[in-house]
Amino acid sequence: MPLSSVLLENAVDQLSTLPGIGRRTAMRMALDLLRRDGAAVHRFTEAVRRMRDEIQYCSTCCNISDRPVCEICSAPGRERGTICVVEDISAVIAIENTHRFKGLYHVLGGVISPMDGVGPEDLQIARLLERVAEGGVEEVILALSATLEGDTTSFFLNKRLGERGIRVSVIARGISVGGDLEHVDELTLGRSIMDRKPYEEAVRR
Repeated sequence: MPLSSVLLENAVDQLSTLPGIGRRTAMRMALDLLRRDGAAVHRFTEAVRRMRDEIQYCSTCCNISDRPVCEICSAPGRERGTICVVEDISAVIAIENTHRFKGLYHVLGGVISPMDGVGPEDLQIARLLERVAEGGVEEVILALSATLEGDTTSFFLNKRLGERGIRVSVIARGISVGGDLEHVDELTLGRSIMDRKPYEEAVRR
C-alpha cells in the first residue's frame, strides 16, 4: 500500500536496504527520525555522510582509519613481529574486543572464492607479502572463517608465506565450521587466538 508521503516512502526504501532491516523496521526508524528535533537528525545524517566520505583505509594493514595509518599500526605498544590476518574489518573489531591480542593486523578484504570470481589478485595478499618482505615479521596468524573459502585462502597464504620462512599459525577451532568471527563470543575468540596452532599441525588433525 502506498504511503501518504513520497518523501517518507523514499526514506523507508533507503533504510530497508540496510542488512537485517525489513520494511516494518525501516518504517519505525523513519518515523522516529521524523519525530526527532531537526538539529539531531542533521547531526545523524552528517555523521553518516562524513563516515562514508572521509574514512580511509590504512596504508599498512588496510583497516579503516581516520588517518593514512590507523591507530593500531601506529600504537607504540603493539607486538610488531606478529600479524593477524583477517577477512574483513568486522573481524578486527571482534578480536580487539577480546583484549587478548597485542600484535598487528592485515585485512584481506575477503577470501579466495573461485565460484564468486574472487582470486588472490583481488585481495590484499600482495600487500601482506610486501609487509613480510620489509622484515621484522616473525609470525603470521591466520584468523579466517571456518569455511571452504576461508580454508582455501589459509592454504594459499601458508604456501606463500612458508616460502619466505615465516612461521604460520591458525587460531584454534573452538569456532564452529562455517562460522564468522564476528558472531563468536569474545571468550571463545580470545581463547582461540591464544591457543593457536602451527598451520601444518592444524591441517594434519
